[in-house]
Amino acid sequence: MTLRFLTLLTLVAAFAAQPLSANDNKFVVFIAGKPSHGPGQHEHNAGVQLFAKCLADAKAPVDVKVHLSGEWPADETLAKADTIVIYSDGGGGHPALQGDRLQQLQKEMDRGAGLLCIHYAVEPTLEKGNKEFIDWIGGCFETNWSVNPHWDANFTNIPQHPISNGVKPFTTRDEWYFHMRFRSNMKGVTPILTDVPPDDTMSRPDGKHSGNPAVREAVAAKQPQHVAWAAEREGGGRGFGFTGGHFHASWGNDSQRKLLLNAILWTAKAEVPAEGVETTLTPEDLKANLDPKPGQGLPEAPKKKA
Repeated sequence: MTLRFLTLLTLVAAFAAQPLSANDNKFVVFIAGKPSHGPGQHEHNAGVQLFAKCLADAKAPVDVKVHLSGEWPADETLAKADTIVIYSDGGGGHPALQGDRLQQLQKEMDRGAGLLCIHYAVEPTLEKGNKEFIDWIGGCFETNWSVNPHWDANFTNIPQHPISNGVKPFTTRDEWYFHMRFRSNMKGVTPILTDVPPDDTMSRPDGKHSGNPAVREAVAAKQPQHVAWAAEREGGGRGFGFTGGHFHASWGNDSQRKLLLNAILWTAKAEVPAEGVETTLTPEDLKANLDPKPGQGLPEAPKKKA
């Protein structure tokens, strides 16, 4: 045999030995916060396990690793992540604000990893994390500026974006945070879910989470508020903020669930299917992995106010 032919055989054998499907998959790291709130609320552990199941059922091009109850991933796990999904409580108890974890995340953001924060996890503190979250995911909940009422959001205008693929207009009652602190001039930020909050979202007295003159003026003026958004960073990294997710039952809404699953793929730089990530849930799926809480029963869908 000629040297050229032997070299060709060697290359073919080496190529055939590669696990192509594994190499093509993106790596998603889920971080669930510790249990909190009442039954069917802030179900971080059940939530991330539900998302992982949905991605597997849909045969999405991702491999996942799930960390539960506040467990923080090892450095080598974070270093391999194409995107990091955090569903947890926020404020001073935010898992990303403990110790030197912001510095750890900054290292991964600098190399282009994605970051997706769900519900309370979009809230760092003014003293720690505010600047980083605005940079990484495009915006965040800021105390004495943003608010967290429960209200019926009606998403009638879904923008064209990969995250919106296959998502139909929908309505859910949730703790939709709004009046978020975004990047200056919304640079690199694309609103995904937007609605005009009703006046009764301002029924509580002013407080660091409940109201302030700026947000009251915005609601009185009927200014649309963004409650989910996508962001792109210089260098190619992607972020996504989603303020709903207080009620576990809301993940039973096909469009809300699809939008979140699409966002996971998008932040990981995986291709989002034209019709989005298609999944079907049973009542048993929504009951699975709920945290044991006093009075825990089956999660019921929040009732729309009359």
